[in-house]
Amino acid sequence: MSIVTGAIAYLMEISILLTAVTKDWVDFAIILSMLLINAVIGYMEESKAESAVTALKTSLALHTRCWRSGQLREIHAAELVVGDVIVLRLGDIVPADVRLLGIGATGEQIEGDLQIDQSALTGESLPVRKQRGDLVYSSSIVKQGQQLGIVVRTGADTFIGKAANLISVTTDAGHFQKVVNYIGNFLIALSVLLVTVIFIYDLVEKKIKTGTVSGADVLEALKEMVVLTIAAIPVGLPTVMSVTMAIGAKQLAKKKVIVKRLTSVEELASVSILCSDKTGTLTLNELTFDEPYLASGFTKNDILLYAYLSSEPATSDPIEFAVRGAAEKNHPVISTLTGRDLPGYQVKSFKPFDPTEKMSRAVILDKTTGTTFKVAKGAPQVILGLVRANNSAVEKVIEEFAQRGLRALGVARTKHKPIMDDSVDEWELIGIFSLIDPPRHDSATTIRDCLDYGISVKMITGDQTIIAKEVAQRLNMGQNILDANHLTDATKSDSEIAEQCLSVDGFARVIPEHKYKVVELLQDKGYFVAMTGDGVNDAPALKKANVGIAVHGSTDAARTAADIVLLSPGLSAIVDGIKTSRAIFQRLQSYALYRISSTIHFLIFFFVITLAEDWQMPPIFLILISVLNDAATMIMTVDNVTISKYPNTWRLKLLVVLSTVLAVFLSFFSFAHFYIFRDVIKVTSGQLSTVMYLHISAAPHFIIFSTRTDTFCWRSLPSWPFTLVVLGTQVIALVLSVYGAVGDASVEGIGWPIGLIVLAIALVTFALVDFVKVLTITVWNKQYTKSTVQNKKQTRAKRFQQEHSHSLQWHTSGH
Repeated sequence: MSIVTGAIAYLMEISILLTAVTKDWVDFAIILSMLLINAVIGYMEESKAESAVTALKTSLALHTRCWRSGQLREIHAAELVVGDVIVLRLGDIVPADVRLLGIGATGEQIEGDLQIDQSALTGESLPVRKQRGDLVYSSSIVKQGQQLGIVVRTGADTFIGKAANLISVTTDAGHFQKVVNYIGNFLIALSVLLVTVIFIYDLVEKKIKTGTVSGADVLEALKEMVVLTIAAIPVGLPTVMSVTMAIGAKQLAKKKVIVKRLTSVEELASVSILCSDKTGTLTLNELTFDEPYLASGFTKNDILLYAYLSSEPATSDPIEFAVRGAAEKNHPVISTLTGRDLPGYQVKSFKPFDPTEKMSRAVILDKTTGTTFKVAKGAPQVILGLVRANNSAVEKVIEEFAQRGLRALGVARTKHKPIMDDSVDEWELIGIFSLIDPPRHDSATTIRDCLDYGISVKMITGDQTIIAKEVAQRLNMGQNILDANHLTDATKSDSEIAEQCLSVDGFARVIPEHKYKVVELLQDKGYFVAMTGDGVNDAPALKKANVGIAVHGSTDAARTAADIVLLSPGLSAIVDGIKTSRAIFQRLQSYALYRISSTIHFLIFFFVITLAEDWQMPPIFLILISVLNDAATMIMTVDNVTISKYPNTWRLKLLVVLSTVLAVFLSFFSFAHFYIFRDVIKVTSGQLSTVMYLHISAAPHFIIFSTRTDTFCWRSLPSWPFTLVVLGTQVIALVLSVYGAVGDASVEGIGWPIGLIVLAIALVTFALVDFVKVLTITVWNKQYTKSTVQNKKQTRAKRFQQEHSHSLQWHTSGH
């Protein structure tokens, strides 16, 4: 939210100038204080905005080894140019988009390919193998191997650089700012119109009475205009709403949910679609042992044992690491080892994984029997080639694993034989080892909870479609996964693609542009979209989404682009965030309805009474109404609320209509007070001012107990601090009215009997207003439902007509 801009802020600034001109220093100090409070809150909210691009730049490697002038030198990554030849080796962060040359650092031949971890860019859960001629992206990490490469793109032209450019264009105005401006513009337009009429009326009346209008008369009329404007305009609206959200942000911080953009607290309540990155968000981003296929006569412990014996201990290869980790965690003997040697077995020789043979092998000595045997682990089809048996059933299992997106490894051994026996090895299959990047333990529960609160969850991943479907099945999500190619289908309009996005459960094989487009298409359909992620590839979509959520362990780029950062693993904290945001939304909506109603009531009463009776309330009372009542509403932040099971939305038309109805109803009682006390009870003019002050202070203020819920007030009881403070402000107003102790000689006390009667009538008025509120909402909802049904029928009829237009034309021409 801007610090000193917006309709309400502009009016406050103009009011400051006018109070200075009229030398009304009390009002000058009050308005200036409110403006400064708004400015401080706004500055704190915006201080960290628009820094995502900087974080993306810092994610690049700082140094690299480059061939320059026939020598291998270490230079700053920023100095690289297209055509430079650089060295990539284990542990390096790739400094630019590089095409591999397939040779070593000094031109020597190399064996094996590079393994590149690009999960933070593409969302792929496994490192990918890169061969000669392949492109390696900037900011990915070398996990295995070493090669020379030639720089083909740098800076903003790289894969990640394009992601930074996507972030720079996401400059949509915040939803909350639009709501505040809508409310503010409506109230200001109404206030300025009516107050200007009163100002002109005062000058015309002065001209008729005295025949002339002096500068002093203009200043006096201007002062009255400013005082009325201050009392009418909700100068505290931005402050009260910002403080309400700030307290909500503190509540979320206790649950390890850090709010970076204050207005996202309110916007999260309106989210109806949650787009979640898969790798590292819904899943653990680490390969894990899954249920294996076991050949007859073998157990799970057997496949863990033999896979462990045929694995390489000193490597960072993720598959080897996952195999050894599974054995060390699940095998009853291996899990108890403190050293490297496995009791009863000795590795006599070991051949690491060979990309040509696609397997690793070892010769093992069984110390118990003194015999040896061989073990092998590798690509399932290669392992089956070693086993001379009917493998049709196993091949079906391998195909099933592939269809489910599981990484499969075959494990086999030879039969034991004496050490010096050179006979032909007789291999037998142990089983098929399966690996998967598993879902987090709380992901399924979180998705179910989101659905309970009316939020649709859609998975977004760079992995293959089959892997996305397998994870979706394990999370009890729908398995209607859309390939990212459909997002760029030139034969379909954006509207058709958006409809398709709404109907699917997730998206596979996406790149940053795809994620960004999914969010954009859903937003264009009018949906509030939240996006979760943890990598650099998620940053543009996080920035574009209504609420971007960086999960635990996110990159700096993701955290900076996001509105909310989760400090605890998994997504369970999101549900806490949804509940808190909806509670905050209810409080904001309650305050907005109360404030608009009381403002319209104030304007109606003073506009009519000024023109009809030429009556004015002492300025001190107007100031008390403005300051005392607005200060009391700060306590709404601790009020009890009923959390909605569906996304909250600002029904602005209903808000204006309902506020106007309540204001007109309140105005009826205000006019009744004025005329009954003046013409029937015949109080003095000083007492009349006091009576009207107490009534206008109490009656509109009490309706806050009604505006806090859509139904009858007794169905949702307020908290005792809230009740105590609201009633306390009116006790203060009562005491001031009873004794007339407000510092104005023209004001008279009204005594306890009249004061208590006025408050009693205000309480009765509140009860009646509550009934009118429920009646108005009921009628509105019926009309809205009827209108919605009619629109849907018209839309279906129009679609039917379009779909059948060609056949109708054919039949017509045929006759």
